[in-house]
Amino acid sequence: MTEKTDDVLTADLADDRTRPLRSVSSQLRSFGGRPRAHGPVHTLQLFEDNSLLREALSQPGEGRVLVVDAGGSLRRAVMGGDLAELAARSGWAGVLIAGAVRDTVEIAHAAVHVKALGSQPVPTVKRGQGVAGEPIRFLDVEVRPGDWVASDEDGVVFLDQAPER
Repeated sequence: MTEKTDDVLTADLADDRTRPLRSVSSQLRSFGGRPRAHGPVHTLQLFEDNSLLREALSQPGEGRVLVVDAGGSLRRAVMGGDLAELAARSGWAGVLIAGAVRDTVEIAHAAVHVKALGSQPVPTVKRGQGVAGEPIRFLDVEVRPGDWVASDEDGVVFLDQAPER
């Protein structure tokens, strides 16, 4: 592990063979103003509708990371600059999206970690559909609410619980 207590690096976690981890093999692009995030997981599952995303980011994040299964869709962006600013103000450490974002320049200035598959200028529709706080499949990894995640320049890894530091 690293000596800095505020940085938990995915490579260090992968080197620690004492606990199993689940690594996301898909390459996500970094968009947010912070290159790293780690913390407890809150999950969302949605498709081309960011109603639940806005609702979740309006709640106190308390250092958690929101992990969003957006169905891998790149047809509509589920997060933009306003939601990135909302995430930062609400205390979310990060947002990981299996889907698209937009307003990438604005997201880059938000004090929150954001990773997604790509960008798309077309916004979502608002149907109020989706599921929050349930187990999801995030790309190639099974994720449960309460799992622990680290995301940095090297990738994204999930653990069943926070590592000892």
